[in-house]
Amino acid sequence: MRLFDPHIHMTSRTTDDYEAMHAAGVRAVVEPSFWLGQPRTSAASFLDYFDSLLGWEPFRAAQYGIAHHCTLALNPKEANDPRCTPVLDELPRYLVKDRVVAVGEIGYDSMTPAEDAALATQLQLAAEYGLPALVHTPHRDKLTGLRRTLDAVRESALAPERVLVDHLNETTVKEAKDSGCWLGFSVYPDTKMDEERMVAILRAYGPEQVLVNSAADWGRSDPLKTRRVADLMLKEGFTEDDVDLVLWRNPVAFYGLSGRLDLDVAATEPTHEGNSILRGVPRDTAPDADAAPATDAAPAGEE
Repeated sequence: MRLFDPHIHMTSRTTDDYEAMHAAGVRAVVEPSFWLGQPRTSAASFLDYFDSLLGWEPFRAAQYGIAHHCTLALNPKEANDPRCTPVLDELPRYLVKDRVVAVGEIGYDSMTPAEDAALATQLQLAAEYGLPALVHTPHRDKLTGLRRTLDAVRESALAPERVLVDHLNETTVKEAKDSGCWLGFSVYPDTKMDEERMVAILRAYGPEQVLVNSAADWGRSDPLKTRRVADLMLKEGFTEDDVDLVLWRNPVAFYGLSGRLDLDVAATEPTHEGNSILRGVPRDTAPDADAAPATDAAPAGEE
């Protein structure tokens, strides 16, 4: 079974998660840029973060046989902070990078005028740079948020078939499907969707243009939710082809609209800009594998 998690925040996860994901069948991920957790103090903090999504995270993922791409944007929550909005002027030079496969996450959090402006600007950037867009629908008042999102898409230069509307649920799926946009569902342990509800939606609306993700981040979340959905689909009578469509071919088709999706995992150098994900000397490289290493020196630049 091959799996593609099309929305997961690996910056907040450990290398153990990469290892477990690979063992579960995950071979590709897309990591959307999102908020820092605490308020940013300047737009400059985005730039180091964007660079890490283009360098360090693909390096980490490749160590575990997983192809990593990202989407970049000013996210909806931080669109309300005037200290953050200058990053919109910096986005164009990042949107031409090879591993950027969409503009995102964009959309709504609290449905403010500032969010309206940021969404319109970034939909225009997606159209100008030939990229699809990943759109976040709000966690509160979801149907109103979806309708406002679809209005913004219709008013933009970006065609609906180049838009993935994410965080959908039972209240929003029909109108989203009728719009012609791609349909995204985040499966969480306690909130958003769960496996049973996801399978029920697939049964009611079909697997076409549906993407299922874990959206795993710093909070209580599960980077193996794509596999859990796949297993339940098979248990509930869906075919292996259905599973492959939802959890591989659909995300490949959507992010392939960028022309930049590369699912080959190339061998990496031992370090990325002088740093590795190792600490000390691996046990099996010590002169006596049953004894403690003779030295615990870290690679250059590490402690």
